Amino acid sequence: MKGFRKFVLRGNVVDLAVAVVIGAAFGTVVQALVKDLITPLLGAFGGVPDFSALFFTVNTSKFLIGDFINAVLAFVLLAVIVYYLVVLPVERLMDRFAPTSAPPASTRECPFCLSRIPVKARRCAFCTSDVEDKVQTAIDHIAGQTS
Repeated sequence: MKGFRKFVLRGNVVDLAVAVVIGAAFGTVVQALVKDLITPLLGAFGGVPDFSALFFTVNTSKFLIGDFINAVLAFVLLAVIVYYLVVLPVERLMDRFAPTSAPPASTRECPFCLSRIPVKARRCAFCTSDVEDKVQTAIDHIAGQTS
């Protein structure tokens, strides 16, 4: 029981529960918006005042295509609202506070033993090789090949 109490009282579990409840309530509001406002508005242009009344039958089976259209409209509207009111603002916020460039490297590899050593080191602490002369020689060699 102690472990269950610890699990339930963790912050992310409570946050998730609140999000589910608010999401369900928001979904109900969007469904009502589609059924009571958007569908009649679209029906005024298409001549069908309520999509939920649309159906067809096959061998006495009734297919409620209007309810499906209402559900698709509710889903699309909910996805658009979530994208523009949640996803885009969070992405902009993350971009604003994200680091613009990587910090300069504070270490480099020793060309002899491949250990990580400070950038300003002239001698490797692991293999005691003189690394500054070798690195400069390698840089000069590479620069000579490209010119």
